Amino acid sequence: MSHDEILRLHGEALALFGSRVHAVRDDRWDGPTPCSEWSVRDLVNHLTAEQLWVPRLVRDGATLAEVGRDFDGDVLGDDPVAAWDRAAVAAVAAFAERGALGRTVQLSYGSGPAAAYCTQLTADAVVHSWDLSRATGADDRTRLLCLLGRRP
Repeated sequence: MSHDEILRLHGEALALFGSRVHAVRDDRWDGPTPCSEWSVRDLVNHLTAEQLWVPRLVRDGATLAEVGRDFDGDVLGDDPVAAWDRAAVAAVAAFAERGALGRTVQLSYGSGPAAAYCTQLTADAVVHSWDLSRATGADDRTRLLCLLGRRP
């Protein structure tokens, strides 16, 4: 897959998840998700924290030890939607920088190509878009299937 295609899919996956985040009603943030250990807020927090790691690992070349516990716990604060938006924009920008997908990043399972890291985060956003859709009563089956390269 070309770097342009990887970036396009990553952007689409984050946009899909973001559309679900923007649709969460105030009374649903503490509601359950298909991920039995996570509430809606926990799920959004997880994806937001993942995106916060991207600039540090990809742009800055930071190690896991250097990032440390910066993104542990609640990263959403008082405005979960705005926190998601900022993190998603920063992640997309970091991956889109010239040469970024050709870099090596350090991940929990060892060093690897940033392009593979971007693909991994894309898949996670698609999977969790389904989780968030189910938790909030949205139906994104058609769009999810298209992102996965299938026609409904």
